[in-house]
Amino acid sequence: MKDAISARKGLLALSPLIVFLLLYLLLSLVADDFYAVPLTVAFLAASLYSLFIIRGESISRRFAHLAEGAAQPGVMQMLWIFILAGAFAATAKQMGAIDATISLALTSVPPGFVLSSLFLASCFISLATGTSVGTIAALVPIAGSMAEQTGASTAMMVAIVVGGAYFGDNLSFISDTTIVATQTQGCEMKDKFRANIWIAMPAALICLALYACLPGVNVEQGHPGEVSYPAIIPYIYIIVAALCGMNVMLVLASATVLAGAIGIVSGALTPFGWLRAMNDGIMGMSELIIVTLLAAGLMQVIRRAGGIDWLMQLFNRRKGSRRKAELSMATMVVLTDFCTANNTIAILSVGPLAKQLAERYGIPAKRAASILDTFSCLAQGIIPYGAQMLIASGLAAVNPLDIIPYLYYPYILGAVAIVYIIVDPLTPFRGNNVKMKNEK
Repeated sequence: MKDAISARKGLLALSPLIVFLLLYLLLSLVADDFYAVPLTVAFLAASLYSLFIIRGESISRRFAHLAEGAAQPGVMQMLWIFILAGAFAATAKQMGAIDATISLALTSVPPGFVLSSLFLASCFISLATGTSVGTIAALVPIAGSMAEQTGASTAMMVAIVVGGAYFGDNLSFISDTTIVATQTQGCEMKDKFRANIWIAMPAALICLALYACLPGVNVEQGHPGEVSYPAIIPYIYIIVAALCGMNVMLVLASATVLAGAIGIVSGALTPFGWLRAMNDGIMGMSELIIVTLLAAGLMQVIRRAGGIDWLMQLFNRRKGSRRKAELSMATMVVLTDFCTANNTIAILSVGPLAKQLAERYGIPAKRAASILDTFSCLAQGIIPYGAQMLIASGLAAVNPLDIIPYLYYPYILGAVAIVYIIVDPLTPFRGNNVKMKNEK
């Protein structure tokens, strides 16, 4: 059995993460802008500070701990997925896949059922494209136009789009949050999807029923444009291939080739235009890649100093249980997202501790990943200073605080997720026969 870690040593070990959160939060509050402080700089400052919490070792050895954390095989695999996801996303966008998906969604919206149909369109687009920001940027102007035509509340129409955007952000195979959640917990994307669907789908159906019961809004829409069905094929391929169990990197690489080939054949891309698109997509992931490396190194130093062990020690003193462990994961990722206004970074920060809790209490990795992703999307979906909310409010010219009361989907998602943790009716899903680590 490991020796007990004192509170002083435990807090010192965790202090780099505290420094990061406080530095980012306080400077953002001073600037009155949560995007004024680059995440890379905040993580760099915390990483440099972390070198001073380990004593009795040379500076070069302390730097080696940071490098060891960044060089872990799981981290390297995550970076490859980011690179391939960036190349695919940019290729798909350039060859017209996003425009085709939006046109398909909008042509499927019955004019007499705008509220529920707009929600469905937002869910579909975000699931296909894996980006809540892109979905919001594409659909909020349309939602605002519908509100003007009908006299409906602009804030409510915008909230419908924002809510649906988080459905895909939570489930999509090419979403940053899905990639980070599955990689930090060590599970397959298809397994996480199958676990996550039991939370997201009931929440979406409840929300859909709610919109169907609200007073109808009838609007005559302009024709969104002809749908280029071949351009949608890469998104369909991604979902089907991932669910069939194909390796995620092979899925993304082959999907990029497929999207590029379709784009060249259709005339939407030239060969060199395809290469430039892939380069732009990879470069667009550069900040996330750097932050991932810095965060992984930082967590290695914290682990080396005993911070993770101390938190586990505290948790075990309070007679922890599986449900308490899962609720702790949810609470930690929500609080971290409130501080950073970035759900990907929240999962990346909390992931190592969540993995320890999952192993200790026999929680399947797919379930832990699902909980982290779901609650990070819940938190990101309701904070008025998140990138998604700021973009939505800017495009629609409404106050973010006016949108929040109409965000039915994030609230329902959170309620369903809590029931999922407390009730847990799907016993085989959880793996009841898995004993807690060190259980006699």
